[in-house]
Amino acid sequence: MNRTHNNGELRIENVGQQVELIGWVAKKRNLGALVFVDLRDRYGITQVIFDESFEERLKEVKNEYILSVQGTVIERSSKNPKIPTGDIEIQASAFTIINTAKLTPMIVADETDALEETRMQYRYLDLRRPVMQKNIMTRHQITRSIREYLDHLDFIDIETPYLNRSTPEGARDFLVPSRVHKGSFYALPQSPQLFKQLLMVSGFERYYQIARCFRDEDLRADRQIEFTQVDVEMSFMSTDQILEIGEGMIKKLMKDVKGIDIELPLRRLTWHEAMERYGIDKPDTRFGLELVNLNDVVSDVDFAVFKNALEAGGHVKGINVVGEAANFSRKKIDQLTELAKTYKAKGLAWLKVTDDGVQGPIAKFFTEEQLEKLLSAMNAHSQDLLLFVGDVKYEVVCDSLAAIRNYLGKELKLYDPNTFDFLWVVDFPMFEYDDETQRYYAKHHPFTKPKDEDLDKLETDPEHCLADAYDIVLNGYELGGGSQRIYDQNVQERAFKALGFTQEQIDAQFGWFVEGLQYGTPPHGGFALGLDRIAMLLCGCDSLRDVIAFPKNTSATCPMSKAPTPVADAQLGELGIGVKEYESDKSE
Repeated sequence: MNRTHNNGELRIENVGQQVELIGWVAKKRNLGALVFVDLRDRYGITQVIFDESFEERLKEVKNEYILSVQGTVIERSSKNPKIPTGDIEIQASAFTIINTAKLTPMIVADETDALEETRMQYRYLDLRRPVMQKNIMTRHQITRSIREYLDHLDFIDIETPYLNRSTPEGARDFLVPSRVHKGSFYALPQSPQLFKQLLMVSGFERYYQIARCFRDEDLRADRQIEFTQVDVEMSFMSTDQILEIGEGMIKKLMKDVKGIDIELPLRRLTWHEAMERYGIDKPDTRFGLELVNLNDVVSDVDFAVFKNALEAGGHVKGINVVGEAANFSRKKIDQLTELAKTYKAKGLAWLKVTDDGVQGPIAKFFTEEQLEKLLSAMNAHSQDLLLFVGDVKYEVVCDSLAAIRNYLGKELKLYDPNTFDFLWVVDFPMFEYDDETQRYYAKHHPFTKPKDEDLDKLETDPEHCLADAYDIVLNGYELGGGSQRIYDQNVQERAFKALGFTQEQIDAQFGWFVEGLQYGTPPHGGFALGLDRIAMLLCGCDSLRDVIAFPKNTSATCPMSKAPTPVADAQLGELGIGVKEYESDKSE
């Protein structure tokens, strides 16, 4: 085919040229003597004019037919500033129908009437939409920028296995049965963590990979069961040096993809400071509404919720929603209360500061002196709305107020959605305690190195042991994170035991990895960033599904291919597997 130009290429300086274009019919408009066709490809749209001599042949042409058009570039009398080719059009001299198309079940345009399930069922049509093609191409720009940056710094792109052994920590593994070793299973990687550490043992010093990862967990807008991460590991580098490399990568991709210069170094918040000020370890710092610790301020207030929480060693925190007292009815506050309850808070206390004094259900529990102390602590003035949560558990107070804060930030339009506010959260706890199982779990993963000054706390005070770990956060989303890794086999064994592993469990599940640490392991560390999440935020999307070519829906299925599906008994027989039919399956 003799295509001379793409459909986003021609400009006013091309007027008079003979050209041949190929593309899909995006729109056809019949204006009597003239027929206008918008011809679309991945590069853009060009308008083509057909005179009455084409009338009969054009009757059969419909949207999404593929045409080859020959003609002359002319200047448009009515220009369209909304598209790059809007100053010109093609006066057609001939055309060929390359292929026909059925009537599509959805509008193939930026604005479509299709529900998401329809879009995913006909994903190949959804991906023709210019907005979707732009998202996928932006994702390509991101990966290209990252590769260029890391290649320049002498990192080596190395693939790690998709088929490995199952490990119990973290999310559920996807299991792959072995035909050769019946009754045994591979697991798809949740991350390349152990292998990239062993590549440091191997002496490669600087590794990276655009790695596919798999986690069998419940889906949501910013989570997929199969996803892609930018995986980076390096030897002989301090934490500051690792963060500097991560920042440089972010700076380059923001310039390459968005044309934005971000200022380095990025801000850093400790985990404790982030929790105290924002109630969450991935804070959106584009707006205020910071949490205020009120333990000392309300310690003598005779309000049962506060009193009981503090007497049990709990916490009371509040948020000052500046100037919004008159804009929040009891109904709106009740909605905020329900939001708090979804995060296990027992309720949401509130006060309104008015010109006539402080009003609200809990005002009667405060003396004048106590109110003055409260208003001062929260920097509150007339027309401010004050919201409070008290609970025995610190995480309940933080989680519920963080959710309210994020909701209000969006609802009240407290930030510019086109800004990008990066920061590091550092000094995470090494462990978190689970009340149900009554044991400690790794906050990140079991191979995270404790801070040097906290090594002695592994056995004696795990609750206050800090990790040499860090997350990078953008606009309230965790883009990724990393840490220095344990490179001393003795420290690794101590960390396992702090997590409740017996020596038999260590040997059975991680013996092959621990063995590698005994042969001269260099100090090493790194990070992994979620490529899908970066693309989602840079494209201004609300869902990862809009930046992944063929994603799964919230039910972890593919509406297009219908995966997952049952397989033939013969296939199962080869694997030595039988499938039990559950009653719930029958009812469905």
